[in-house]
Amino acid sequence: MIDSGALDFRLLNEFQRDFPLCPAPFAELASRLGVAEAKVLQGLEALRREGKVARVGAVFAPKRIGASTLAALAVPPAQLAAVAEAVNRFPEVNHNYEREHRYNLWFVVTAGSEGRLQATLGAIEQLAGVPLLRLPMLQEYHIDLGFALGGDAAATRRCVPVRQALVPPRALDEQERRLVIALQEGLPLFIRPFWILASRIGCDEGEVLERIRRWCAEGIIKRFGVIVRHHELGYTANAMLVHDVPDSDVDEVGERLACADGVNLCYRRPRVPPQWRYNLFCMIHGQARSEVAASIASLRQRLGLADYAHEVLFSLTRFKQSGARYA
Repeated sequence: MIDSGALDFRLLNEFQRDFPLCPAPFAELASRLGVAEAKVLQGLEALRREGKVARVGAVFAPKRIGASTLAALAVPPAQLAAVAEAVNRFPEVNHNYEREHRYNLWFVVTAGSEGRLQATLGAIEQLAGVPLLRLPMLQEYHIDLGFALGGDAAATRRCVPVRQALVPPRALDEQERRLVIALQEGLPLFIRPFWILASRIGCDEGEVLERIRRWCAEGIIKRFGVIVRHHELGYTANAMLVHDVPDSDVDEVGERLACADGVNLCYRRPRVPPQWRYNLFCMIHGQARSEVAASIASLRQRLGLADYAHEVLFSLTRFKQSGARYA
C-alpha cells in the first residue's frame, strides 16, 4: 500500500507530461499507481491547496495562439514594490520577478492578440513612467519547466536539439476560443473532468478530447499534465543567464545550451541597442543560490562560452506567478 508521502511524490514527479487524455484520467492514474481514484483526487487537491500544484492541464506553446513577450523595466528601487503591484493588476501579466540588474523588474505578458498585447505594454509603460524593454521571442531552443524531484532529469525533461521555428498564431474558432478559456483554469478535479469542460463550452466530451489531442500533436499544446510550482517544491533559487552571441553562431550555441543539464528554458530574443546587448537567454533553477551559480560556471566552461559577454540576473522577489491568460 503506497503511503501519502510516496503518492504525493509520484503525482508530482511522474505526471508532469503524458497525462492520460481519456474520459476518466484520474481513474487511469489511480490504476497506474495502485490506489483508489479518490486517493488521487484528494492528493492532487491537497497539493493544489499547498501551492505545490498550480493546476492540472495544458501548457500552450509560445505564440501558437495569441501573442506574448518578455518585458523589463528599470525602476527606481524606492518605487519598485509599488510599480510591481501595479503591473500585477494586469491579467495579461502572468510572471513578474525582481532581478539583480539595472533592469530590475521582469515580467511576461500574454494576450489573445498582438493588438491587445501592444495595448497592454503601452499601458504598463505609461503607468510605470519609465521606458519599457520589449523582448519578444525570436527562436525557441528549449522550453519546458518540468522539474525532476528525484534527481532523474530524464523523467521530466526532454530536449530535442532541433530549433523550433516560430509559426504564425493559429486562428481559433469560437468553440476553440471557449475551450482555451476553460483550459486556462486547469482541469476540474472530478471523475469526468473533460465532460465538465465540454458542458461549459457546449459540445461533446469526445470533441474536447479529440481537440486537445490534436493540439498536442500539432505542438499548440506543449505539455499536458501536472503543472508544479517550483518555488514551493524547494527550487527557491533561479537566475536568467544572458549571452551576447554573434548572429551567425547563436542557433548552434543555443541548441547546445538548450540540452545542457540544469537548463529549463533557452531561447533567442532581440538585442535593443544601446540599452540591451544580449540575444541568447536561458534559465537555471536550483535549491540554493550557490548551486545555481556553480551550475552556470560549469556549463559556461563545458560549452566554451567564455568568449561571449554575459550577465547573470538572479531572481530576488517573486511578485506574481500564474498561468498565461489568453482570453
